Amino acid sequence: MGKIIYLMGKSSTGKDTIFKKLLEDRSLGLKNIVPYTTRPIRGGEKSGEEYFFTDEEGYRKLKEQGKIIEDRVYHTFHGLWRYFTVDDGQVQKRDQNYLMIGTLESYLKLKDYFGADRMLPIMIELDDGIRLQRALNRERAQESPRYEEMCRRFLADSEDFAEEKIREAGVEERFENDDLDRCLDRIRNYIAENMDINLI
Repeated sequence: MGKIIYLMGKSSTGKDTIFKKLLEDRSLGLKNIVPYTTRPIRGGEKSGEEYFFTDEEGYRKLKEQGKIIEDRVYHTFHGLWRYFTVDDGQVQKRDQNYLMIGTLESYLKLKDYFGADRMLPIMIELDDGIRLQRALNRERAQESPRYEEMCRRFLADSEDFAEEKIREAGVEERFENDDLDRCLDRIRNYIAENMDINLI
């Protein structure tokens, strides 16, 4: 049976970069599961890659159709933003290995939906000072920086990824991203060991 490798961690830990590198690794053979959001698209993003971008009406229709597996809502400085996973046919083959990125909360709901034996959680970590600087640099590069929302998210991470919650979720493997190449190698080896894959 295929696995769903689930990347998670606080904001600006480098999850997106690691996610893309893992998807590009042909020896792993991972297929992306793209979540949905109602937040505004950022510069450099494309719908269908990081997220499927929709609006409140699109969310409501999917909810009425019973297709939403899990959803989270955030009351931001710029309005209500939703993030959610949809049963839209992306996960079809039982022998295919998939890759997702998200929060601890969404991981728990997906574990309930697909089963614990199908999930392989991976926690990415990084020093808070480095994370804050990365977040500031990324936001500054946006056409319309949202500094208030950046700060809200940074502070919320402390509660969302509290040590007690991580333990209760049963997340055991944690990877420090203080050096991207070293962190990526450790994650690749961990995935290969758990899925009996020979790395190239």
